[in-house]
Amino acid sequence: MNEKEARIKAFTVFIKSSQSVQKLIKQDFLKKEINLNEYAVMELLYHKGDQPIQSIGKKILMGGGSITYVIDKLEKKGFLYRKPCPEDRRVMFACITDDGKEYMDTRVVEQEALINTIFDEWDNDEVADAINLLKRIGLHAESLLK
Repeated sequence: MNEKEARIKAFTVFIKSSQSVQKLIKQDFLKKEINLNEYAVMELLYHKGDQPIQSIGKKILMGGGSITYVIDKLEKKGFLYRKPCPEDRRVMFACITDDGKEYMDTRVVEQEALINTIFDEWDNDEVADAINLLKRIGLHAESLLK
């Protein structure tokens, strides 16, 4: 296999493996109370605390209209509530509830266990190598966008 063929093969394997991991994660979420977008919002609030709703989309790469829909769903489930900013009435915060924290206490552990299971295929050195290689290719792709 020449260099060009090897790079095409690496790209194909990268995309297919990424799709398989995403399928596994999505399958796991089908068994849970919240979907992947809801989890992304909950994880942000769980780890970073109250967030202005307007800034959540940028932090988890989701559009503004979608964020409002997700926030509404999570609020109906009792996992978060909205709180106006005392300094600027135009700003509304999303805040995790005690039920939301309790749910995430369990869900984060389950998610970490699934991720660890996925990476059981590699030893620690291979994980470190993968992090470095994937970071390099991601940064290189970003530089090509400019």
